[in-house]
Amino acid sequence: MSFKTLTYSPAVQGWPSFYSYNPDWMIGMNNYFYSFKGGNLYRHSSNNLRNTFYKQWCDQHSPALDPFSPTTLKSVINDLPLENKLFKTMDLVGDAPWAATMTTDLQYTGFIDQNWFEKKESTWFAFVRNSGTTPMSAPEYPLRSVNGIGNSTSVVIGIGTAQINFSINPLIAIGNIISVGDILYYSVPSLIPGTFDAVGAGIVTDIVQNYPIGDNYIVINTTPTWVTTVIPTQTEYFLFNKNSVAESHGVLGHYCLFELSNNYNSKVELFATESELMKSFP
Repeated sequence: MSFKTLTYSPAVQGWPSFYSYNPDWMIGMNNYFYSFKGGNLYRHSSNNLRNTFYKQWCDQHSPALDPFSPTTLKSVINDLPLENKLFKTMDLVGDAPWAATMTTDLQYTGFIDQNWFEKKESTWFAFVRNSGTTPMSAPEYPLRSVNGIGNSTSVVIGIGTAQINFSINPLIAIGNIISVGDILYYSVPSLIPGTFDAVGAGIVTDIVQNYPIGDNYIVINTTPTWVTTVIPTQTEYFLFNKNSVAESHGVLGHYCLFELSNNYNSKVELFATESELMKSFP
């Protein structure tokens, strides 16, 4: 069971903070805050060690219990709420970087590792990545790293490989966005009528687009363990997903909920957060 200690602020007439410690008793006296835990008396805010509570008690009674708990902050970016947008970056005005996770009404995969922030003119900058799975799952379908190709004309299955051929006339252009190492998928009807799921077909190993001699195909490696089925027919609809961390282009949505966290045990200050965003055009 997870416990939280809430703090009330008369200035805002609300409960602005939640703490991870769970005292047996609390009392304020002589401008200090005291609490009891495991029969011991503790005075809070009396040393420079942040994010750590009851360390001595934990070391003595439960060595496996980590008394450290990271600081987290949650807020929302809700500029132009009626427009669908791409939230591309985040910058922090403060003296240290924080880790960030970003959730929208369409996606919940955005994140930035703490060590990805770069300091420029006393502000910490980073672009938003997306956590991806292989094969991808439904929440990743809106990602800008996912691109469609079209229906194949034939599929040649080999040992550990497959060649997916596309039409020359009319032309199904594979395009130049796809590259070796991307994941190729084909679509199948889902349980919800009128919608589809993507099934992993393999890893792209070669792309050939030589129209004068009639070559327009993709070769894939079908040996990864997540390739669970053989491509069922000759004319499936194919799509591909690039590396979602490197080429995710931000998170898509009307608003963005973000959570910042840090694991410092010394004092850090955060003054403001900002995000670069752009309107999304279907």
